[in-house]
Amino acid sequence: MPLVPPPATASHSRRPRLLHRPRRPHAAWLAGLAAAAVALLAACAHAPQSDALATLGPADVHWLDTVTFGADSASMQRLRQLGRDRFLAEQLKMPAADPPEVAATVAALPVSQVDAVQRLREVREERQRINTLPDPDAQQKARMALEQQRRELVLATGERHLLRAVYSPAQLREQMTWFWMNHFNLYAYKAGVPLLLPDFEEHVVRPRALGHFRDLLMATVTSGAMLDYLDNAQSSVGRINENYARELMELHTMGVSGGPSGSRYTQQDVQELARLLTGVGLNPRGEPPRLGPRVAALYRSDGVFEFNPNRHDFGEKVLLGHRIAPTGFGEVEQAVTILSREPATARYLSCKIAAWFVADDPPPALVSRMAATFTRTDGDIAAVLTTLFTAPELDALLSAPHRKFKDPMVYVVSSLRLAYDGRGVTQWRPALGWLGQLGEPLYGHVTPDGYAPGEDAWASSGQMIKRFEIARAIGTGRPPLAGAPAGTPPVVDNALFREAVAPTLGATTRAALAQAKTTGEWNMVLLSSPEWMQR
Repeated sequence: MPLVPPPATASHSRRPRLLHRPRRPHAAWLAGLAAAAVALLAACAHAPQSDALATLGPADVHWLDTVTFGADSASMQRLRQLGRDRFLAEQLKMPAADPPEVAATVAALPVSQVDAVQRLREVREERQRINTLPDPDAQQKARMALEQQRRELVLATGERHLLRAVYSPAQLREQMTWFWMNHFNLYAYKAGVPLLLPDFEEHVVRPRALGHFRDLLMATVTSGAMLDYLDNAQSSVGRINENYARELMELHTMGVSGGPSGSRYTQQDVQELARLLTGVGLNPRGEPPRLGPRVAALYRSDGVFEFNPNRHDFGEKVLLGHRIAPTGFGEVEQAVTILSREPATARYLSCKIAAWFVADDPPPALVSRMAATFTRTDGDIAAVLTTLFTAPELDALLSAPHRKFKDPMVYVVSSLRLAYDGRGVTQWRPALGWLGQLGEPLYGHVTPDGYAPGEDAWASSGQMIKRFEIARAIGTGRPPLAGAPAGTPPVVDNALFREAVAPTLGATTRAALAQAKTTGEWNMVLLSSPEWMQR
């Protein structure tokens, strides 16, 4: 089912938001995890973290399911060879470049062959051509075709995203790309965002997903897609738009003022940041503006981004107690550094990362250690993840009877990685449709807060019914995803299942699997089981 945008663009005004929400009682379907599975998990000895592992116990598999989008045969074998520490180090050092088998497929996608500047130019030329058509009906058809191209661009970007999520060996980079795309959320159907979205993911987020947070933040601040989406493209002295400044502080860095991160910024700080961001915008035509000799040297441009000093407020500003002298774009760079180094930013991001991966309400001590790492390393994301994935309390969190609930993205991708372990999925539109049905379409969240990471957002009865239907679709091979005839189910009852999944199953699920009469029915039972809904 194609991703369909909401009929109207929602306002960005919504307050307040908190990262933590009260937990509801667990859904009844999850209450019956069998004691046998709990005993297996609790009895599992802590595996050596530096040496290769002869076998992987349930705790190791849960760890692998968290570091990756879900275990597959290749990642299981690699963990056995390296042990946890070296496996994690390898994941954190994997380059942004795709391995050859993935790179070839990505390069063949039309979305990878044209950059944002060319797309904007082609669309501008097409609109000019449409306006010259004498027939109103022909104009209308041409405009509809152009709009369909915009939608196809979003879908193709999603296909590329899923391809990497399922098949890239750099699983932690792909998970963090998904995390940051949600953190720096864009709604794909606003204004010119569809034309800029592919480059935002490919050239802004993915290369910096495991780097230093300040570099990532700076790249988003100078991204045409973000500036268009959050209405900063035309913000100028005398006509200031505070929308981006507010979200930059509340969502992208420090969290809600007065919230759990300890942020204490004021409305005055928001206004000062908005002044700092004046002149930061887009130049879709690629032609520099007319500039006087006094400010010509201050002009900056890169692709569709520009800093236009004609539109900048050159008055002195004070941001979070820091006095910023008027220097032009250097003011923006200084503001980004201030925001990225705020203690509240370290706490907010550390809590959000821990909540995304391991627990809706992560242990405060773990968050504090992650925040300390963030501060000590000047926002080194890889170092923060190392603190998380080597934490002494992690095995207890991952082996608890009630583990981290899978959001729709993790559910769909982990199911595909298990069902099509190493075999080539060629049809990605059904998976994009499933994410839409589950309420988490890629690039489809209208407001800039992104999708919620917690179980409360995804464990409703309606969600479970949809997941059952998707489990049936994947399990029965309808629709076909990997070139086999429709109705050819993947064989999930294999060595990967027996090592990675079977030890985690409770007695009720085992009994249900034993009663399945066909391969498709067996697959459906497994992929809709309560254990499979958790990492």
